[in-house]
Amino acid sequence: MEKLTVIKVGGKIVEEEASLNDLLQRFSKIEGRKALVHGGGRSATALATRLGIESKMVDGRRVTDEETLKVVTMVYAGLVNKNIVARLQALNVNALGLTGADLNYMRSDKRPVKTVDYGFVGDVKEVNSDLLADLIQRGVVPVLAPLTHDKKGNLLNTNADTIASEAAKALAKSFEVTLVYCFEKKGVLMDAENEDSVIKEINHSQFEEYVAKGIIKEGMIPKLENSFAAIDSGVKQVVITKADLLGESTGTVIKK
Repeated sequence: MEKLTVIKVGGKIVEEEASLNDLLQRFSKIEGRKALVHGGGRSATALATRLGIESKMVDGRRVTDEETLKVVTMVYAGLVNKNIVARLQALNVNALGLTGADLNYMRSDKRPVKTVDYGFVGDVKEVNSDLLADLIQRGVVPVLAPLTHDKKGNLLNTNADTIASEAAKALAKSFEVTLVYCFEKKGVLMDAENEDSVIKEINHSQFEEYVAKGIIKEGMIPKLENSFAAIDSGVKQVVITKADLLGESTGTVIKK
């Protein structure tokens, strides 16, 4: 089975010139098949502010009303996605920018209202990866924006970590998949104040123990939950590392 590397990179890295250029240089040198999943939240917030649209966040997640959906579509599927695609083409990487509506590759349902109405936010229900896998086997490098659709004509804002995890899980039937989450730290840290206290490997029971002790908390919890869900669904390996270390054998490896 061919190897495929799926890289997920956060908004801050793709929104700053120097870090984006460094990331794409590193990404272009990854051998074999690959795909890139990106965010873009800070750019969306900045554009919304310029347009006089208030950005509302609950527990770090964006509330997406009708006007905000227009902004995130412009930014994620347009500005950020096509900027990445153009730069990858300059590095001789034959990239193709996609949302979940393209090729009907990822369908979501609008998140039901419980304590919070998140608006036009999608919870992934179906991934149709066959056409995506075919493109990858032909040498195309997908660049996936954090938008899905409901097959009723609506786009839905969808968490980029989830897009990466769901895409990796679905593609695992066609490839031996490694999923890499890039963010601003060197990996999952034992001590949040010590950049070098990287936990080299972590399994599910250790994860639960670290959460109970308060070592792993806040945004790292859903990232690791997505990682274990990917491993349990056939993804070969998940790595959490710093974007400027991409391609080096550092970071935290998630074990079954």
